[in-house]
Amino acid sequence: MFGLFKKKEVKKSVDFNYSSIIVDMHSHVLPGIDDGAQTPEESIVLIKKMMELGIKKIIATPHVMIDYYRNDHESINNALAILKQELVNQNIDIDITAAAEHYFDETFEKRIEEDRLLLMPNNYVLFEVSFVSPPPNLIPIIQKMLDKGLKPILAHPERYNYMDMDQLRRIRMMGCNLQLNTISLTGYYGKTTKKMADELVENEMVDFISSDMHHPRHAQALEDALQFPLLQRLLVDYPLKNILLK
Repeated sequence: MFGLFKKKEVKKSVDFNYSSIIVDMHSHVLPGIDDGAQTPEESIVLIKKMMELGIKKIIATPHVMIDYYRNDHESINNALAILKQELVNQNIDIDITAAAEHYFDETFEKRIEEDRLLLMPNNYVLFEVSFVSPPPNLIPIIQKMLDKGLKPILAHPERYNYMDMDQLRRIRMMGCNLQLNTISLTGYYGKTTKKMADELVENEMVDFISSDMHHPRHAQALEDALQFPLLQRLLVDYPLKNILLK
C-alpha cells in the first residue's frame, strides 16, 4: 500500500512549502491505534513526506472515540514511544509529540469534567463532531471547555455539510478555534467541502491548518495543495496560530 510513493515523488518545482507554520497539529501517524498508519514503517513514510514539505514539529492526534478507537493516555503514549524508537533507529530528527482528536460522543463531556482530555501545548484541545448530524449540545459543551480554561479547536469544520458560515462564525466568536484540512482546498473531499474551505479562508475564519494525515494519498494531496492560491495565501499572509504549538 505505502509503495504508492514510488510512482510519484515530491515535485522539486514547488518553491515554497509548509515551513512557515512549523507545526502540523492534526495527523494519524502513530502506528496501529486508529485508521492511520498501521506499522512504524508506515508511520515513517508519512513523516518523511511531511518533513520534505517543511514541517518541523508533528503533534500526532489519534482518534479517541468510544465505539471504535478506545484510546487513552496509555495506548497513545505507548504508540508514541514505539514510533520515537523507530525514528532513532533510522536517524530521523523530528520533534514529535501526541495529543488526540476527541470525538464528540456520549463520553466527551465526562472526559472534560474529569480532566481526561489529551491536550496540546497551551491547553488546546482538538475535537471533531459527527459528519452526519449536528450534536444538539455543541454550544454548552464548548462553553464548558472554555470555563475550564481549555482552548477548543474544531477539526475540519469544512467537512460538516450541515454547518453553515453563520454557525461556524458563532462558535468561533465564542472562542472555539477552527482547523482547516489543507487538502480540502484541492477538492480532495469533494466540491461542497472545497467551497466551504474556500469561504473559510476568504473570510479569515481559519485559525489552524493541518494535514489530517492518514496515508500516502493524503501526503500527495498535501503536496498538491501547495499549487492552490488560497493555500499560498494561508502560508504567506494569514493570522494562523500553528506557531503557538511549537
